[in-house]
Amino acid sequence: MKHHIADAKRVVIKIGSSLLVDNKTGAIHRQWLNSLVDDIVKCWQRGQDVVIVSSGAIALGRRHLHLMHHPLQLEEKQASAAVGQIRLAHAYHEALEKHGITVAQILLTLDDSENRKRYLNAKNTLDTLLKLRVIPVINENDTIATAEIRFGDNDRLAARVAQMVSADTLVLLSDIEGLYTANPRLDSKATLIPEVTQLTPEILAMAGDSATQFGSGGMITKLAAAKIALASGCRMVIAAGKHLSPLTQIDEVGNNTWFIPSTTPINARKIWIAQHLKPHGTITIDAGAVNALRQGKSLLSVGVIDIQGEFNKGDAICIVDAAKNEIARGLINYSSHEAKKIIGRKSSEYESILGYSGCEEMIHRNDLVVQSGV
Repeated sequence: MKHHIADAKRVVIKIGSSLLVDNKTGAIHRQWLNSLVDDIVKCWQRGQDVVIVSSGAIALGRRHLHLMHHPLQLEEKQASAAVGQIRLAHAYHEALEKHGITVAQILLTLDDSENRKRYLNAKNTLDTLLKLRVIPVINENDTIATAEIRFGDNDRLAARVAQMVSADTLVLLSDIEGLYTANPRLDSKATLIPEVTQLTPEILAMAGDSATQFGSGGMITKLAAAKIALASGCRMVIAAGKHLSPLTQIDEVGNNTWFIPSTTPINARKIWIAQHLKPHGTITIDAGAVNALRQGKSLLSVGVIDIQGEFNKGDAICIVDAAKNEIARGLINYSSHEAKKIIGRKSSEYESILGYSGCEEMIHRNDLVVQSGV
């Protein structure tokens, strides 16, 4: 089956340093970047949500700090990132502004994806930017990252971002066309694998190392990204990015490796909520709210009768009816302190009660799993 980026609803595109930055001069490949931006503009004009995860800050910054000719110490990497990130963000801003597209810059660390509160803040920011038709440009926050907290490569960062925004497609633009049966640089008989549906031990054994001066990720990190993506219901493609208009190349020429999940992002999220999260509290709802949940609607505060337990925004909650039968589980948009204030109230009253205008839904339908048979 032929797969296309044009079929995506929300796509995350990861760009490696070796594609964006000349490894001899440390300068941006402007012609290549402009051709990539032309591809991204086509996606944006089709109504697709686009997120860019881009390496290159350290590679750009080391040139301006005259650090091109020796391996960098951690402090030199952080200094190079601080200098290069400005130039990296400006390059994307300049290229996309010509097409009337607004760009936002977001820097993340591994802790931002594992700390629940920071994860939710990052997710909400990204979701809001995408609703406003802004293209976020994301990089690892190398200026403060250390060996203990950094992602270590932007392949896995891109997969975490795809998971965070419930993307259905992740594109890893690489220096190689895809996953081969062996290292094609060493084995002339190596063949490209066009599609992977399971990361078997045999598939994992085919990984190699990064071959470029500025790149930190190799096939090992790409397969680690694929594991995250597939578990999130997100398909992923590894593609050679060296050509001009690399996204067009994927759709029109092919010759890549696609990793295909067995479920969708929403279904994967619901499985995670139902099977892997321990509830931190209980919400009792009335008959009208029970009926609404059965019809696939969100949980509104007007249908809540009682709240038990102490919990934070984003925690998993058990939802029961008046007879204490479990109806559903979900991720709540308010802390227990806030939720108790808005029981039985309309969303139009939230601002006067809470001091700010929060989410209309106490638990959104995408964050709800209704028990079968209820």
